[in-house]
Amino acid sequence: MYRTENDLLGDMQVPANAYYGIQTQRAMDNFHISGVKLYQYPEFIKGLAYVKWAAAETNFQLGLLEEKLKNAIVDAAKEVITGKFDKEFPIDMIQGGAGTSTNMNINEVLANRALELMGYQKGEYQYCSPNDHVNLSQSTNDAYPTSIRVAGIHSNMKLIGHLKELIQSFRNKGEEFKHVLKMGRTQL
Repeated sequence: MYRTENDLLGDMQVPANAYYGIQTQRAMDNFHISGVKLYQYPEFIKGLAYVKWAAAETNFQLGLLEEKLKNAIVDAAKEVITGKFDKEFPIDMIQGGAGTSTNMNINEVLANRALELMGYQKGEYQYCSPNDHVNLSQSTNDAYPTSIRVAGIHSNMKLIGHLKELIQSFRNKGEEFKHVLKMGRTQL
């Protein structure tokens, strides 16, 4: 089953159950470069969702986005952050356009999930548009690098947690073997 979506280049079929839309479908069709998919980087997807969440809140505060739309976009972003929709990011990590396809992928996923949350069907963009609502007041040139930074911060927080576990396990081993006499070593 498919749904028909339309952009400046014309109509295109998108899988009916997909949360991504026509721009993502075009990127999948046109960019087969590295074989490495966006869904392989869930922290980056989360970073994208956090940026879109912040933009929706800000656009609402500025009076540019209705509360119903803001709430639906924010709720959709929260779901994306949980990893629920990671497989909806099937585009190649390397593509033309300096990240535009990646930005549109998150915009489409959030718009289509927001549409469902508001009681509409995927693709009914007159009620929540990937461009006009989810991407409101944004540029890929800002959203993409900011998302990378947010992903880096979250990745570092995970790394710090793992390092704390490693430090504790070294301390535990030190305590466990403190009674064993051994030669002094300079390596550690």
